Amino acid sequence: MRKSLLFPLGALSGACLTLLVASPHGGVWAARAAANADDAYSQLNLFGTVFERVKASYVEKPDNAKLIEGAITGMVTSLDPHSRYMNAKAWTEMQETTSGEFGGLGIEVTMEDGLVKVVSPIDDTPASKAGLMSGDLISKIDGEAVQGLTLEQAVNKMKGPVDTQTKLTIVRKGADAPVEVAIKREIIHVRPVRFHVENGDIGYIRVTSFNEQTTDGLKKAIASITKDVPQEKLVGYVVDLRNNPGGLLDQAVSVSSAFLQRGEVVSTRGRNPEETQRFTAHGGDLTRGKPLVVLVNGGSASASEIVAGALHDHKRATIIGTRSFGKGSVQTIIPLGAGNGALALTTARYYTPSGRSIQAQGIAPDIEILQDVPPELKGRMDTMAESQMRGHLSAGEGGEQTGSQSYVPPKEEDDKALHAAFDFLHGVTANAVAAKPASKAAVPN
Repeated sequence: MRKSLLFPLGALSGACLTLLVASPHGGVWAARAAANADDAYSQLNLFGTVFERVKASYVEKPDNAKLIEGAITGMVTSLDPHSRYMNAKAWTEMQETTSGEFGGLGIEVTMEDGLVKVVSPIDDTPASKAGLMSGDLISKIDGEAVQGLTLEQAVNKMKGPVDTQTKLTIVRKGADAPVEVAIKREIIHVRPVRFHVENGDIGYIRVTSFNEQTTDGLKKAIASITKDVPQEKLVGYVVDLRNNPGGLLDQAVSVSSAFLQRGEVVSTRGRNPEETQRFTAHGGDLTRGKPLVVLVNGGSASASEIVAGALHDHKRATIIGTRSFGKGSVQTIIPLGAGNGALALTTARYYTPSGRSIQAQGIAPDIEILQDVPPELKGRMDTMAESQMRGHLSAGEGGEQTGSQSYVPPKEEDDKALHAAFDFLHGVTANAVAAKPASKAAVPN
């Protein structure tokens, strides 16, 4: 079975084979297929020759399994920044991460120019408490350079027994020199949804990641808010997706569905037209059409962009903040059998309901709000976007966009985007009340 980090299922080779057999140009297709097969066999022969030469002549006796793993890793990572091979250990750890509980530091990472890049620290984890930021580059782990390591090897070095400490050397944009950060490892309980009622009349919902617990957490948040605040008093909701690096596609669809009555949420398009899949809203709008603001910034990626794009295209939400990251690709998880790990392979781009690709472009806010960045952080809080990653998929139609601000003030009173969202909702409600006959009240639809 195949599962995705943006997760459509299914093997497509059968459909392709049927298309080949049914083609009226069968002879041409057969000739091309034979030529391609010959070329592939030639390249595999070259690989076999190099493998045997390394085994026979390398200065020290190599480990055959490590040679093969290294070759697979190199092949897959040459495709784009998000395709990767996971050995059995890494595959197990990835499954633990998406289930919502694991051991470690609490950071989402990728590889950039041989260094480990922080995509986003997870709220209330050792990494966020230690001050790690989106865009930080980890150059050393416990004094050992990460250059030359795979992403899985680097991640494994950061993991360890609970309550033990690791030291990360951080290269930060705008800093005069690398800084060393000591972090104590903990069991990471990822609670993807937090919420509270603001000012007695606005439901604030913070979504930090899209794992298997996200939709249930969102439904509980909405139920609790609607129970505590009478419908006639509730002016709307703020859904905060800032610095949310994404996660599971099915969760992005379910979260979007909680605010939509009907319609398409997202479509995914692979290399062949017949691979297109469409995902539609289900279950109905749990908020009864209440006004909605979605907060995004340069650290909002992937599944976050699906939600923001769907709600924006359906005119269901107003987007406030800064341009999102621009990761518009789908990684399908392909298990390789017992003990062999899995592939995370980029198999499609995703598109918003209006047909926009977010790849290397991101979601632009309806209302752009720049935060007041403290002097010591100025120049460091613009996140590198998808378009600036080496080997990224092209944007296709439309120009590529660079990174945007990802800073979120730690104190709510300093958060300009959040206050803009509250002010917007109060303004929308005031305007709606003024436009209605005084004798009749209606639930927004």
